[in-house]
Amino acid sequence: MSTSDHERPVRFDKSRRRVPGRDVTDWPRWAQPPSNVRCLDPSMAPVVDDIRPLPTAYIGPRLLISETSDDRARSAIDGAAERLSWTLSYENEGKDHGHRRGVQRIDISVTPGSVSPPPDGWVLLQNARALAGRESLRGVGLDHVLDMHPMESNPFHVSNPFHVSDPFHVSNPTAADLSSPVDSYSFPGSGGRQPIAYAGGAPHRLPDYAGRRPVVAILDTGCGSHDWLNDVVRTDLRLDQEVVGYDNPATDPELHGDLVGALDGVIDPDSGHGTFIAGLIHQGCPDADILSWRIAPSWGPIVESDLISALKQIAELAQRGRDGEEGGQIIDVLCLSMGYYHETPLDPQFDSPYLEALQDISRTGTLIVCSAGNDATTRPSFPAAFAPWSSGKPPVVVDPACPPIVSVGALNPNRATDALFSNTGPWVTCYALGAAVMSTFPDTFQGGLEPLARTTTAVGRSRASIDPDDFRGGFGVWSGTSFAAPVMAARLAAKIAESLAEGDDPGTAVSRARAAVEVVTATPPD
Repeated sequence: MSTSDHERPVRFDKSRRRVPGRDVTDWPRWAQPPSNVRCLDPSMAPVVDDIRPLPTAYIGPRLLISETSDDRARSAIDGAAERLSWTLSYENEGKDHGHRRGVQRIDISVTPGSVSPPPDGWVLLQNARALAGRESLRGVGLDHVLDMHPMESNPFHVSNPFHVSDPFHVSNPTAADLSSPVDSYSFPGSGGRQPIAYAGGAPHRLPDYAGRRPVVAILDTGCGSHDWLNDVVRTDLRLDQEVVGYDNPATDPELHGDLVGALDGVIDPDSGHGTFIAGLIHQGCPDADILSWRIAPSWGPIVESDLISALKQIAELAQRGRDGEEGGQIIDVLCLSMGYYHETPLDPQFDSPYLEALQDISRTGTLIVCSAGNDATTRPSFPAAFAPWSSGKPPVVVDPACPPIVSVGALNPNRATDALFSNTGPWVTCYALGAAVMSTFPDTFQGGLEPLARTTTAVGRSRASIDPDDFRGGFGVWSGTSFAAPVMAARLAAKIAESLAEGDDPGTAVSRARAAVEVVTATPPD
């Protein structure tokens, strides 16, 4: 994958870091949000026929076009751009990425010597639809920006300038103005991120496992150091020599807790997210091998085109693995704790590049498990809403040859009620524990907050109240559907492990995945 804005080299000379004002240009380049992130405003967005958008976040001057799109789509986009006095640049034109890439970026700029409105993907897409008809634009869509936003306890969150201008909080249905009962999950002691002491032993992993171990893959913020995970999680798996996702250690949220924001040492909102997920999977299925790739930065935004590229690489690895080819890797379950709200979720011309990438993975027999989202809404969040719907017709029909995508909402610790923050609806397959759950944190994390009190006794021993962001003990509590998904993924992996001896060809793997979903999602949590 080409270097992203999230992968720019970082100089950790904190004396040179500027405290940000409301102008994000005050931030160093590597700490800025993806360039040209915009919110689609339904009151101002162009409308064609009955295609009326809902709010979403996307990279403004860009479109994505799927490899499966025909020449009509490209002709329509080119024609519309010419009318608008815009010039299109097709990424890596003339280079063959094969099926690993899956999607091509189209960057939009003003034609030299012309005067026009600022280039915008939604405006171009709607003009192309008006010019050539909706059917011609299959496989073309916006480059959405995905988010994770677990229930986090950053005490500066209210005054953080990104919280006001961050498009995710504007485009998400309720996150811009959470009610206090929902927001309570962000507070330490009520499910917010906080360190805890764990006095038990590590999950029991059989040292001499009979047959192949189940394999669970995570695409998230990566995985940090922890005694439970160091010999269980692999973070360096590549497709041939190609990095999957990001690998610059200077921007790794599991190595460096505080990468963005004021010089305050506060751990970023999503730092530790991937390690926490890996620990939940290890608790639920100790005998599983875990693969972890990094696609998300420490403060959450994920560019859809980068995500699709990584998913295509994972699909290639999984296909080679099932076919027994060199350089492949069998994957039984893939866990995705991220999502976005599509601007036209019920439009039959729903753009397809993201779904195509997921289906390429599913066809290999890999079961995909997705978090439902933390916005206390029924509005479909994707990819979770690619799961089968219990009522009504889903916006897109998933290939019946694939095992179903599993979307997971969050339960409270009582296992009886849904967490107040959890999204819900006919597109949510099942629910698992996701509020105030315990798991692993990188054992190097120590944030900038301090204990309320500290002293030294006469015998030289240090005494202090609990440090609210010192995770060097390796364990903590957190809340979010991001964590319900790996709890369910682990249960599914454990069920799949019971029948691995039946074989690993794609047909057998798909049937095995379907059977696991049928049994596990119908079973109440333990």
